[in-house]
Amino acid sequence: MNASLPVDGRRSLVYLPIIHTAADMGTLSASIQGRKLPVLGRQGLSRQAAVVEKMWERIELAAERVPLTERTLRLYQDGLPVCGHEREIVAELAAAGSRNHRLLLRLVERGAKLMGTESPELLLEEYQIATATFASSPAQQTGAPSQVLRDSLLLKRDRFAADRINTTLAAGEHGILFMGMLHTVSAFLDADIRVDYPLGRPTVDQRRPE
Repeated sequence: MNASLPVDGRRSLVYLPIIHTAADMGTLSASIQGRKLPVLGRQGLSRQAAVVEKMWERIELAAERVPLTERTLRLYQDGLPVCGHEREIVAELAAAGSRNHRLLLRLVERGAKLMGTESPELLLEEYQIATATFASSPAQQTGAPSQVLRDSLLLKRDRFAADRINTTLAAGEHGILFMGMLHTVSAFLDADIRVDYPLGRPTVDQRRPE
């Protein structure tokens, strides 16, 4: 499905819900796969990977159908910090095999502008929580970070990402947001930003947090 962009001075955002692949997870990839293997088995992991690949085919098709006009097209990405080294981070993950980041590079080559999207401090905090969680076995996770803490951090990340979009997406500009399915970024966007969901709206994103 093609995403239609306003031709007037309004701001618009194409929201593409994504699923992270092993290549996106960096140093956590081995731990995540190690947790999944006893549950899914090798065949289950292979089937899951095939499903994810199919979903990425749809995401790539939807993103590449967004027209590049004379107006700026800004790219906002889950997990990409505001740091001044966004292009290097994306290139590194693309070289490691991330379909997500290879897609970003293709869009940048066509003229889109890559935007740091997330708080470095919040991403570091989440990484530390994830590391602590994976360092303990499921039976030993009494002292692991609580779900309430993880949910609170996710909400802070969403508010930051939304504020970043609100303040950098100028009148008449368009953007694409690549964000995981557990996020609620659109709940905090300015009311004048039109959001399109060519692949459907994530169920969790339909609930506006308090």
